[in-house]
Amino acid sequence: MNKVGRKQAILQGETSLGIEFGSTRIKAVLIDNHANTIATGSYEWENQLVNGYWTYNQVDIITGLQAAYSDMKFEVESTYGITIRTIGAIGVSAMMHGYMPFDHTGELLVPFRTWRNTTTGTAASELTSLFQHNIPERWSIAHLYQAMLNEEPHLPRVHLITTLSGYIHWLLTEEEAIGAGDASGMFPYDDIAQDYNASMLQQFDKLVQPKGYPWRIIDILPKVFRAGEQAGALTSAGIKILDRSQNLQPGIPFCPPEGDAGTGMVATNSVRKRIGNVSVGTSVFAMIVLDQKLSRIHPEVDLVTTPNGHPVAMVHANNCSSDLNAWLELFREFSAAVGQEIESHQLFEVMLQKALEADPDGGGLLSYGYLSGENITGLEHGRPLFVRSPESSFTLANFMRTHLFSAFGALKIGMDLLTNEENVAIDTIFAHGGLFKTPVVGQKIVAAAMDAPVSVMNTAGEGGAWGIAILASYMKNKNQEEDLEDYLHNHVFQEIEMQEIHPDRFDVEGFETFMERYKQGLVIEQKAVDYLPMADVQDEKVTVD
Repeated sequence: MNKVGRKQAILQGETSLGIEFGSTRIKAVLIDNHANTIATGSYEWENQLVNGYWTYNQVDIITGLQAAYSDMKFEVESTYGITIRTIGAIGVSAMMHGYMPFDHTGELLVPFRTWRNTTTGTAASELTSLFQHNIPERWSIAHLYQAMLNEEPHLPRVHLITTLSGYIHWLLTEEEAIGAGDASGMFPYDDIAQDYNASMLQQFDKLVQPKGYPWRIIDILPKVFRAGEQAGALTSAGIKILDRSQNLQPGIPFCPPEGDAGTGMVATNSVRKRIGNVSVGTSVFAMIVLDQKLSRIHPEVDLVTTPNGHPVAMVHANNCSSDLNAWLELFREFSAAVGQEIESHQLFEVMLQKALEADPDGGGLLSYGYLSGENITGLEHGRPLFVRSPESSFTLANFMRTHLFSAFGALKIGMDLLTNEENVAIDTIFAHGGLFKTPVVGQKIVAAAMDAPVSVMNTAGEGGAWGIAILASYMKNKNQEEDLEDYLHNHVFQEIEMQEIHPDRFDVEGFETFMERYKQGLVIEQKAVDYLPMADVQDEKVTVD
């Protein structure tokens, strides 16, 4: 579509808007009805460690929403000379899971507790035993039950618990709604009934009945909607929050709010059985759409769903690229100190390419990029760590390869359970995230970790904001009987280019050797946690990328 066509699409509302709250950036993406990006906007932000919890300030949440939308709106005005007054459909996505409890007036009762917190171990363990269903520490129900175990005073006032995506959706539409994918990370999901698991809801109520709270669990969970359903519409109050100029008109339909795991699946066309995707950023997670049930509970594997409610095995590691980014920033500072300023994208490309020159196992080096705890490896807290022995081959190439391997180390432990113990079939894996802007390197590392073909599309950098915009477009434009899989195939991905890389035997064997060292060295990481206290755990700001 040319510029004139895009302008007409904007004027006629033949567009969809996706807004996603990522860990370091809030992004707004406006697309046409063919999923082509028209304009984007963004806002940088950071999480904070406050009173022992990773959180984002509530004021920053609203400020960031407005800034990202305003930035996108300004691009439209600058490029096309028109003001956005209507949009065909809107969707909101955000970091999955976590805990946001509200009272009946809409007051947030405790600061937003994000997916990154590893403070709910006791609750997660007890609920896993009760339900005979893995309950990860970051799930909303684990946060709620841990608050009960801690006897937190806000609990009698709870009217609604929701995720960040559900919160923004509620602000803009006044609907207490959640998409199936994000719902499945709040409370165990029944993919037959397409709702929260009814028997487990009853088990939970029976468990907490002696505490005497004036609500049942179903009363405080948001209503579940599947992809393709309308979950509300923009209200007049929502306009004042989203669009500070108030040019938008009320009544714009909203698709169900989703977590970044679900929108990542959509953005990579990974919603069919035996297809997987890997999302790389501050955290890393792999999602494999299952064609069979798992034989037993694995604490390292979450059971969630696609946005249209199909079962998915998810392996989620809290830490991925943050420590690697910190090291690259150190190298950038060095280059500036010697008078050689270098752009970030150039630095990434040069340094990542060095990893291809390394010894297959990284030369005996070892690192842990744990800025926070890591549930897969049993670490409640984290300390970034780099270790070598006198015999290690300490070269730049091996240094870079080691940090890339380490970024996927915890993920590999979980994936090995699926492929080796559960015989989960994976036909191909689609990867997305900023790491893949540098060609080949990230793909080769992930292919080695997964021992499966890895494809990267030319849309890999678009991310979840584009994915939720597509879900909004699907709700508005789908044929009556067209499921999400067919819509993506027929209307979004037919002409998108991709590059597939198969695992290299030397890389796979090298990664296996590295992983033996990684597992053995976890005791070193634990000792670093034990003996290297944080300076001020009560109010520490930590920027992650």
